[in-house]
Amino acid sequence: MENTFFTASHEWVKFLDDNHAEVGITDYAQHALGDIVYVNLPEAGDKVMEASRFGDVESVKAVSDLISPISGTVVETNDVLVNTPEKLNEDAMGTWILKVEGNFDRTGLLTKKQYETLLAQGH
Repeated sequence: MENTFFTASHEWVKFLDDNHAEVGITDYAQHALGDIVYVNLPEAGDKVMEASRFGDVESVKAVSDLISPISGTVVETNDVLVNTPEKLNEDAMGTWILKVEGNFDRTGLLTKKQYETLLAQGH
């Protein structure tokens, strides 16, 4: 979990190096959503902006926006999720949704401990 940070909107970002990162949703998010049946992903080459919507996940309960924890360019999407979106339910922290390239600002991100405190406070 080193180099993995979180957002209050329940996404995670794992920095692979200074200019590459993976983005996904937290276990809390997948649990709150219930059984995920569809993931709407951006295309490689699309720009994502920190704190802005980049796609959505549809579950048996609701449709929820995916909010990017970082700004950059999408270099790859996890195409496995197109046919098997339930992978997010099976292993949310181990299943990335997209890979992003950019010059990242980490100032608004939460550490694992800060995120756990947020959850304990009922957010």
